Formats: sequence, C-alpha cells, structure tokens
Amino acid sequence: MLYLENEKVRVAVNEQGAELNSIYLKNNETEYLWQANPEIWGRHAPHLFPIVGRLQNDTYQFEGQIYDMTQHGFARDLVFKIINADSKMIQLRLEDSIETHRQYPFKFQFDVIFTLSEIGEIGIKYLVKNIDQQVIYFGLGGHPGFNIPLSGGKKFEDYQIQITPAKLYQRKVLNGPFLDLHQDIMFDAKKELVLNRSDYKNDAIILELDERPVEIKIIDTDKKHGIKVNIENAKFAGIWTKSNVEAPFICIEPWWGIADTLETTGQLVDKYAINRLDVNDEYVGEYSIQVF
Repeated sequence: MLYLENEKVRVAVNEQGAELNSIYLKNNETEYLWQANPEIWGRHAPHLFPIVGRLQNDTYQFEGQIYDMTQHGFARDLVFKIINADSKMIQLRLEDSIETHRQYPFKFQFDVIFTLSEIGEIGIKYLVKNIDQQVIYFGLGGHPGFNIPLSGGKKFEDYQIQITPAKLYQRKVLNGPFLDLHQDIMFDAKKELVLNRSDYKNDAIILELDERPVEIKIIDTDKKHGIKVNIENAKFAGIWTKSNVEAPFICIEPWWGIADTLETTGQLVDKYAINRLDVNDEYVGEYSIQVF
C-alpha cells in the first residue's frame, strides 16, 4: 500500500488496479471512501480501461479479429508499476503485455497519477500514451465510491447531490446494460437531487458533459459534511449505487467513454464515444476529490 498524507488527509493507494483504498479526513476522524464490502460491492474506486461499461456479448472486433473483454476492461484487475511514490504524489503505470494482448491488440502506457494539495484536494490524472505503430482506440473512466451516510446519525436519504453549472443536461438512458440513443431525456440540475435508491433501478444516472468542467457535490441536509468531485474534461458523468440492497455508498464516475449502444456494429473503430489516439500521442483525463 502507498500513501499520500498531510495534516488534513491521509490517502491510501493500492498497486493492485492503482485503486484508491482510503480517504481519511483527520479533523472529524472519518473514512469517506467505500470500504469494498464484498457482500454488496467489492471495490473501492476502480479505474475503467480500455472500455467503460459493457460490450454486447462481451466482445468487439478489430481488423477481422474478435476479442473478448468483460465490463469496464482489465486495468482494475492488474498490478501497476510504481513510477513515483512520496507523500505528495504517486504515479503508477500499466503497460501492454502478452496478457493484455489477448483482450486488446494495442501497445500502450496507462498512467494513473495521484496528487495531494495543501488544502486536502486529491487529484487523479489519467495519461494514456500510444506506443504502438498504429492508431489505438480506448475508453477510460473513474469509479470512486463514497460512504453514504458518513455518520451514524444520518441515513442515505439525508444526502443530496448538487451539480455546478446548475443547468439542464442531456441524460443518456440505458436499456439493460446498453445505451439507447433513442431515449435521451433532459436532467434538471437547477434543483438539488435528494438521494433515493429508486432513481437507480435502471442503473446509473448518466449525464453528457461535452468535455466541460463540472462539479458534483454530495452533501448532507445540514450542509456540513460531504464530498466534492470536480471533473475537468470528461465526456460523461455517471452517478450510481445499487438499488436492490441497502447499499451505504454512492459513486460519482467521470467517463471518457460509455457502454455499447443497442445498435452497435461491434467494430471497435465505430464504437460510440470511443477515443482515438495517434502514434506517440498522449491523452489526458483529470478529476479531483475533496472531502469535508
């Protein structure tokens, strides 16, 4: 386990999946990150690469070859290499291998860089580099889960979501695990969204961000404690929890990619919202977390 720490916050990062394992705020002695109860949801904050969401039949095609890949890709299940680790910055790297080539034919470097500022803000930066001799295609995303409620005196419904800019967003709709492009609706972020499990019975609330900065805040009704997620340049944001159990967490997920559409051809190069990266180019995605 690797650690970022200052007088305000202690953050733990696991080399397995480059996954955040803890965000502990010292002044109120509170753990903010979901602690991966395997009976409910056995992860803390996985990184989604090289796809986000599900592929139809868990397969895709590239240059006549069929590849198998399960939901959210393989990065979350592999061990990353330490590039740098100190109290202010941790940089971890995943590189292509014989194992990844079975699912994904490209040569790549995928870095996850964590920083901790003096005010206790945790920065997460994704850096994808094309080290192949051809264009590569990929999806990318974060999936941090947060303990809700944060204290014993509160319940899930005592929290609300505030989104800035407070405006109308296009909401993408899932049909099962796949995107239905004929069912887009509008989501009104001009009013606060009180947490209610029934809102997630059809999976995540997905907002189209158009790669513009957005702040998503989870806060208790007393306006005292919560989490701020600032998303710099993502295409979408997912808000998710399990609706069929009393799951005491919620995820705020920046996505640079999304699940297959109902009408997908299965061809990777045609996949909806796929990222295309030229030889030797780099792709950067960023977001940050601040707890209070």
